[in-house]
Amino acid sequence: MTHTYQLTGMTCSSCEDKVKKALELVDNVTHVSVSKDADTATVSMEKHISLAELQNALESKYQISAIDHNETIEQTRSWFETYKPILLIFFYISLVTGLIQFTNHHFDFMQAMQHFMAGFFLVFSFFKMLNLKGFAESYMMYDVLARKIPVWGYLYAFIELGLGISYLLNFNPIFTNAVTFIVMSISIIGVLQSVLNKQKIQCACLGAVFNLPMSTVTIIEDGLMIAMSLIMLLTFL
Repeated sequence: MTHTYQLTGMTCSSCEDKVKKALELVDNVTHVSVSKDADTATVSMEKHISLAELQNALESKYQISAIDHNETIEQTRSWFETYKPILLIFFYISLVTGLIQFTNHHFDFMQAMQHFMAGFFLVFSFFKMLNLKGFAESYMMYDVLARKIPVWGYLYAFIELGLGISYLLNFNPIFTNAVTFIVMSISIIGVLQSVLNKQKIQCACLGAVFNLPMSTVTIIEDGLMIAMSLIMLLTFL
């Protein structure tokens, strides 16, 4: 996509060059053209880049603002495009879970959580298995346990597969939920550290198939599994 921005503060051709080079260094920017006479900068990008990120790349005397687009709409659209794979996965798992409950005489909350978690772990382990080595290498970038014990990245995908099957078969609910709670609690530590430190790294939740950035979406994903396993564990104890 290409956007034209108003860019004030440029007074000479040297300013044009400085601004152009600064914007070209921003991740996902593919081309930049700048005009001090028109006070504009036209930026081509692989995906939408927030105005704040562009402004941070510039010196304070240069001020950039949107002209030909609504920044809020573009950011929302970009967010949905980025996380479309994971949103679709959650939608389909929720749909199947809901349809199963629809066939029951009444809504069984515990069974619904069990089926949702089965679908979650089976689907997410599937994507990790597509490129197990790629997942393990990505996971090592931020997971506290995988950094110390590299083989954990490989084992994690199989643990998710085992948890998915266990939830599907309703195998030893106390043991299954206890393992889920422990494994996901360990996993979320590295996620929280990465997000709070604003590290720009790939989330390995869908393996190496999709280039999803580490964000609050990953925290919600892990947190949801922790909350569900804790609720079910307390119910069975």
